[in-house]
Amino acid sequence: MVQDTRLEALESRLAHLEQGQQELSDALYRQQRELDALRLRNQQLLAEAEGGASTASLTSYERPPHY
Repeated sequence: MVQDTRLEALESRLAHLEQGQQELSDALYRQQRELDALRLRNQQLLAEAEGGASTASLTSYERPPHY
């Protein structure tokens, strides 16, 4: 009887730990996907910035329209 109760308690704890592990795994997966998307966007923005800097004339200065 005591062993049955103890076994049930261990099984309950194991189920809880498995659920927590699955939640952490899901969160890690979502974060990795988001990180991959952000890295890609960062690369795109860097490429745009490098492309824009090479075509812009650094010697000519134009005032912004609000001046």
